[in-house]
Amino acid sequence: MSSSNIRFRGQIRTYIMWPVWMTILVAVFAALMYLTDVRAGIAATVFLVIYSGVAYFLYFHNRNRVVRDLISFATQYGQVQKQLLRDLEIPYALLDESGKVIWTNEAFEQTMHITKKYSKNITSLIPEITKEKLPGMEHETESEITVDGHDFRASMNKVSMEALMEASDAIESVDYDSYLVALYMFDVTEVNSLTRMIVEQKTVCGLIYMDNYDEVLETVDDARRSLVVALIDRQINRYFSKVDAIVKKLEKDKFLVIMKRKELDSLIENRFGILEEVKNANIGNELSFTLSIGFGAGSDSLLQNYEYARTAIDLSLGRGGDQAIIKTDDEISYFGGKREVSGKNTRVKARVKAHALREIIENSDHIVIMGHKILDVDAFGSSVGIYRVAKTFNKTVNIVVDEETTSIRPMLEMLKRDGAHPEGIFVSKEEAIDIAASSECTLVVVDVNRPSFTGCPELLEMCPAIVVLDHHRQGSEKIEKATLSYIEPYASSASEMVSEVLQYISDNVKLMSDEADCLYAGMMIDTNNFMTKAGVRTFEAAAFLRRNGADVTRVRKMFRDDVGSYKARAEIVRNAEIYDGAFAMAVTPDTIVDSPTIIGAEAANELLNINGIRASFVFTVYQDEVFISARSIDDVNVQVIMEKLGGGGHMNTAGTQIKDITVDEAKAALIRVLREMKEKGEL
Repeated sequence: MSSSNIRFRGQIRTYIMWPVWMTILVAVFAALMYLTDVRAGIAATVFLVIYSGVAYFLYFHNRNRVVRDLISFATQYGQVQKQLLRDLEIPYALLDESGKVIWTNEAFEQTMHITKKYSKNITSLIPEITKEKLPGMEHETESEITVDGHDFRASMNKVSMEALMEASDAIESVDYDSYLVALYMFDVTEVNSLTRMIVEQKTVCGLIYMDNYDEVLETVDDARRSLVVALIDRQINRYFSKVDAIVKKLEKDKFLVIMKRKELDSLIENRFGILEEVKNANIGNELSFTLSIGFGAGSDSLLQNYEYARTAIDLSLGRGGDQAIIKTDDEISYFGGKREVSGKNTRVKARVKAHALREIIENSDHIVIMGHKILDVDAFGSSVGIYRVAKTFNKTVNIVVDEETTSIRPMLEMLKRDGAHPEGIFVSKEEAIDIAASSECTLVVVDVNRPSFTGCPELLEMCPAIVVLDHHRQGSEKIEKATLSYIEPYASSASEMVSEVLQYISDNVKLMSDEADCLYAGMMIDTNNFMTKAGVRTFEAAAFLRRNGADVTRVRKMFRDDVGSYKARAEIVRNAEIYDGAFAMAVTPDTIVDSPTIIGAEAANELLNINGIRASFVFTVYQDEVFISARSIDDVNVQVIMEKLGGGGHMNTAGTQIKDITVDEAKAALIRVLREMKEKGEL
């Protein structure tokens, strides 16, 4: 850079320009002197010439010397600054635009164990600082890094070379658009340690319920009942006493637990081993005890944590029990729940719910029944059952059927042919919205408990009274403000639950034979011809439907496959891939245009017939979404797998729907979940 490219400015420019301004002033003075006296004017002119020469010499001749002195001073000043930065106790480094190290101070070199000549990219030194994390469009970025067990907050700032020149009060230069990156590393180890300590010392609250207290004791003789109860109490108290927790028995089958967050983390690492310990306890009892555990954490308020615990225990019970759930203000974690839920022989709950449903229906003028998206046989069959209940009380009823799938088409045609069911009872999603907007109707939701999975989520906001009847396990997403919620994961199907409700809601309920067929078909399809999840109450419900005219042969003929569907299902099975020797994965061909999700679900059932297959997954692209149908036989909980992908269901039957993703990406996501669960011992 030559001195001709450098211009003075600021205070130094004012000081340097004084001779020039004085020359002009003397010239004006000389001109005025000529008006007074010629000889005085000549003398002033001579003085002007002499002064101009001296000023010229000072301004132009010494200018380069002044510039050199200023640069020399700036250099020396820069050396002082450089030394100060070298001695700075905070690790500091300068990087170029690509992240290459160009200068470091002693603290940085000691922290990173490098020499001052280190010139590689910062990523090779600190992997957490990738190229994407360097300041680009942003002026400043931060990253959390760990070095030799110490936590650092790495702050990176852009340093513009042009800005440095413009900020100078002495000199300016031509444009220079490059920049450096100043990296500061602030040691936050102690701060993080104190933060963790504060979090670990917070009090959390938990509730423990025995799921099947009465049922287990019924299998034990009177002499041993007290021993069984004492054994379970001792196991619970001993397990939680190891983590410095307070356990208080609230009722015969309920406990309150108070402990520190640090100890809760240790239980999480142990994955709540008490769940298995209690199930293995046996003193002559034929059934095993199972526990539902709910913990609330994350709030500074103990009362708020208790409310979280209540929500968590309700969710655990709603998912069938035998699991632990931790709820914080923004997250819900699940543990356990690997075994299928055993059904209860008592029908007290069904009777209570039936009477509550009767009161709601009697106080309503219009009933709208809705299932999930892409209605299946169970959702349709249970809807028909609720339709018969509402008609018994002379209410106006509509069933939301937005899409006629191949699975429900035979039942739709059968109901339309009998003449007793007018075609107007089945309405589209848009028609249902118009009905809800024009009248205060009661909404009955069947076979689904997640708002986003319902056939018309808008109705949930429009209807003042909502009833939910479902047999799927609850997740973190649920239908809020339901007037009546009847969710029983032990039930084989929603049709089974509705069949039980029909027996208690009124003596005047009389099912028509084709309505009984619909309910029977829903149970038959969801239990895979009564081979899965079929308990005592399942067959009792089936017997009730048979007494009301359900015909097994008629139902079987109604659901026979056409040749195209049979071949399509066989093609899916033929092209299946086996992952890790136990998980079958297949893709439904794009050529199937009529109800491909139904075909995919049927193919997933077929894949379980292959020897060695523990779980099957079929991917189907439908309406710009990827549907995954998941099935298992016993030991693999596909519900937990699907929940990690945004879905849910039962232990052996589950699924999910994923938007904005390809089949290959969905398959990669599933494999990633399976790998992570296997590493954690969950599979």
